[in-house]
This record gives sequence, C-alpha cells and structure tokens, in this order.
Amino acid sequence: MLAVAGLAVFSGAVVQGSVGFGLGLVAAPLVTILDPTLMPGSVTLVSVVFPVFTLVREWRGIDWRGLGWAQLGRVPGTVTGGFVAVYVNVAQLGFLVAAMVIAAVLVSVRSTAVPNNPGTLAGAGYLSGVVGTATGIGGPPIALVYQDATGPKIRATLAAFFFLSAAQSLVILAVLGRLPQRALGFGAALIPFLLIGYAMSGPVRRYVDGGRVRRGVLVVAIVSAVALLVNSTLKVI
Repeated sequence: MLAVAGLAVFSGAVVQGSVGFGLGLVAAPLVTILDPTLMPGSVTLVSVVFPVFTLVREWRGIDWRGLGWAQLGRVPGTVTGGFVAVYVNVAQLGFLVAAMVIAAVLVSVRSTAVPNNPGTLAGAGYLSGVVGTATGIGGPPIALVYQDATGPKIRATLAAFFFLSAAQSLVILAVLGRLPQRALGFGAALIPFLLIGYAMSGPVRRYVDGGRVRRGVLVVAIVSAVALLVNSTLKVI
C-alpha cells in the first residue's frame, strides 16, 4: 500500500513542482481507494511539506498582495471545511466543486481567463479552504485565478498559499478529532517519494515555463476535477 501511494505522491510532486499544484489531485483519490481512514490527514501532511522546497527555490516570485487576499478567504474556508468533513456529505461537496472547476475551465478556454482581483482571490481562497480541508484537493480554485501568471510567480504564490493552508487544515482537523496518528504516520512515510518527485520535476518545469503555463494550469485543473469526481464517487460507494 505504501509503494502504491508513494508512486501517486511521486507523480503528484512532479506535476506540482512544474505547474504549481496537483499533488492532492493525484494522491487523494488513490489513498482514498487504499484506505479511506487515512484521508484527508495523510495527504494534508504531505501538502504542508512540499511547498517548502518550492519556496526555497522561487520565493522571490510570491505575489504578496494576492496571497493576502487569498488567505483572507482561506481562513474561514478552512473552518467551514473542517465542519464539512465532520457533519456534511463530503461526496456531494466534491461533485459540486468539480462541476464548478470544469465550468471555470470551459469559460477560460472559450473566452478570457478568470479575473485576478481581491474578490476572486478571496472567493477562490474560501472555496479552496472548504474543499481542501474536507477532501485534500484544494488547488484548482486558486490556480485558475493565477493561470495567466508566469511560471515562477504562480509556483511561488501557490506554494506559500498551500503551506499556510495545509497547516491551517491540519490544526482544524486535529481540533475536530479528524487527524488520527495513523494518518500522520502514513503521511510521514510518503515524504521520501515527495522529495524524489520534486527532484524529477526540473525538466518538466523548464518545459512549462517555455510559454505553456496557462495551458498546463488548465489541463491540471480539469484533471483535478475528474479526480475529485472519482474521489466523491468512491465515498458514495
């Protein structure tokens, strides 16, 4: 089970190391299949570790203003997501968010990108907080707002956002009794796979930076939505 989950984390780390997000979308559905009791704690722990490596390399690209607005929405979203994980049907939430992400991607492809302003950043931060805390997949909402940014800017800003967000989610899950030690132990065992994936993301990162950032964000976002649909379907089954 560790080897299979490790392969998913490795693959997710390659994606996130190049585009700026994607770790949760690859790892969360598979870990849910292997053992639902490990979710969302194990993937959230991995998600709080990975951004550190990106920030060491690209911290100068952080959009501090945008990060502030996104965190303004993320904090209440994290609290909401914690209660959703305990009291609300997470599968229904997953279906709803997946539909919203697919709609946003289609709008972006057919017309203009999602506007980057305080309102959209705070709204995306809130939605990311809800779904990220409840399911472990919180990247698409905030990434879609930054789809027209340069590679270093989107990776650095999302890394800072994910670090703060995952840390908040861990605290909320622990307070609500949804963070068993077994999930933390399994998440810690996945970190070596994370390190290897980040190291292997360099060539992909250089390819994406060659004028392909927006396309990469949209592709990963739509895959995220599909992964969220799979994750939600598994919860129903």
